[in-house]
Amino acid sequence: MATSKEKAAAAKSAPITKAKTIAENRRARFDYFLEDNVEAGIMLLGTEIKALRMGRANIAESYAAVEGREIVLINADIPPYAQANRFNHEPRRPRKLLLHRKQIDRLIGAVQKDGQTIIPLRLYLNDDGKAKLEIALAKGKKLHDKRETAAERDWARDKARLMRDKG
Repeated sequence: MATSKEKAAAAKSAPITKAKTIAENRRARFDYFLEDNVEAGIMLLGTEIKALRMGRANIAESYAAVEGREIVLINADIPPYAQANRFNHEPRRPRKLLLHRKQIDRLIGAVQKDGQTIIPLRLYLNDDGKAKLEIALAKGKKLHDKRETAAERDWARDKARLMRDKG
């Protein structure tokens, strides 16, 4: 049986992640081929971060666009904070994404040269309580690609069912 010192050492070595997912774009994996994931910060107003901490946001219809030498999140919905009065924010305003210059240049190059899209996958609060956005470079799927993905998923489900029943 483990002593209290061993338990404390095991607790210290285990990574403690308390990232709280606020919004997730579940359709992204169905509609796009996702290639390169990047974590980005978001430039927010005070009432926006308060609304996010209450767990309210929607990134399902949003995307990131290139404006000059910056990347901006378009159409992300952060509803107004209830306790704020006339100093509240606009719910669907464009928000600047905070990335390193090399990351920005790589993303801009992929968008302009390869015709890829920058899609937000997940909006969350990290361990420090800062809002982060997981974005990915994506290429749109055609209808036959979506059907193929659905067929593979159905076959995997049937295969698992057969293996479970036989063995």
